[in-house]
Amino acid sequence: MTSNLPIPALKIKKSHIISSVISPAVRLWLRSQVQDLGTLQFKIQGGDREILTGHIPSVSIAASRAIYQGLHLTDIELEGTNIRCNLGEVFKGKPLRLLAPIPVSGKLLLLENDLQASLSSPLLSNALSELLDTFLKGGNPLQPPQNFPSQQIHWQQIKIDIGHITLSGILTNSTKEITPVTIRAGLLLTTPQEIQLDPLSIQLSSNQPPIILGGFTINLGPEVDIEELILTPEQLTCRGGLRVMP
Repeated sequence: MTSNLPIPALKIKKSHIISSVISPAVRLWLRSQVQDLGTLQFKIQGGDREILTGHIPSVSIAASRAIYQGLHLTDIELEGTNIRCNLGEVFKGKPLRLLAPIPVSGKLLLLENDLQASLSSPLLSNALSELLDTFLKGGNPLQPPQNFPSQQIHWQQIKIDIGHITLSGILTNSTKEITPVTIRAGLLLTTPQEIQLDPLSIQLSSNQPPIILGGFTINLGPEVDIEELILTPEQLTCRGGLRVMP
């Protein structure tokens, strides 16, 4: 009987550390990274010795309806491994802080209506506007290049279909004249860090035929490692990984 006592005592101690210190700190840190969050579930794995040194072997996260920098994310499933944090300070009541980059892998689901709600976010809107800027200054007979700096684009709608997306907006010049603009692009994952827009076309005004452009490559950076990018009617699914920096 006495030989079995240390085992339940260890389990109680481990459960107490995770539930009373680590879990609240992780939950607070996760919520601090987003503007809004619907549901959040996570599971922490690790032993006492590892956790007490500030090393969390693994955290699995499932969240829905998160808003990150104005981007509406429908469903998120992630797992972060080999997490180094300031646990000594957390025990003193300070916020959780990462001490080293975290490799994260998982799945991201975006529904069309959430992408639609994200069009007003500076992160997405600016990226799309820079993309249009590149096209218009690339020698295409869409608008005189010298007039483009005085124009502004207001993105209105995004549609997702099998393998491609369609973006629609209104281009306004300095004299308040408006021109409808539509971009249609196929999305092809060419490398874990690069997405190619091909085929690609831009149409200004319904009275003009669309202009077919060559493929355009978007480099997502060395911290991204996408394994799969799938576009189906009204939704986008992405699987892969990235490194979360401190």
